[in-house]
Amino acid sequence: MMSLSGIKTSIQRLTAKYRAILDLLNPEQFTEQPPIGGWSYAEVYSHIFDSSLLSMMAIHNCIKGQGTKGPTLFKVKLVLLWGKFPSGKKIKAPEKIESRVKKISIEAANQLITDFEVMFEKQFNFIKTADPSVKVKHPVLNLLNAKQWVRFIEIHLKHHLKQLERIENSFKQ
Repeated sequence: MMSLSGIKTSIQRLTAKYRAILDLLNPEQFTEQPPIGGWSYAEVYSHIFDSSLLSMMAIHNCIKGQGTKGPTLFKVKLVLLWGKFPSGKKIKAPEKIESRVKKISIEAANQLITDFEVMFEKQFNFIKTADPSVKVKHPVLNLLNAKQWVRFIEIHLKHHLKQLERIENSFKQ
């Protein structure tokens, strides 16, 4: 697995890519349902950056020692090692996460990205010193420590960039 500083650089590149895509979209495109169905750009941005902010809260709890102790599942360790979710199987967001998804504006998406970047920068240096045995439950992956949560954020950002590509391609057909 990549070093923590390497993951940080990757997350910074990924968030810059999300901003660059935003800059290319007009407000109508942003909220329009794609021909392939599923989420609009707006809903993807709402989900990915709301989830990233929730992940930062979990990281904060790990840093503060406000978590639980327990094993990280082997299959989750493989996801973190490979840096991607298993292919072939569509992962459905749990209802409590899905219910948070909204059609937001481009301005709101930019603000969510900024909020995430600020929180990430504030907490990043504390992640290195977090007790790896303190974990917070992820809705799908179960128990993750602070470093594992950061890796999850990176994997999740990459995963949804592919979704944005599918949305873009569906509008071109």
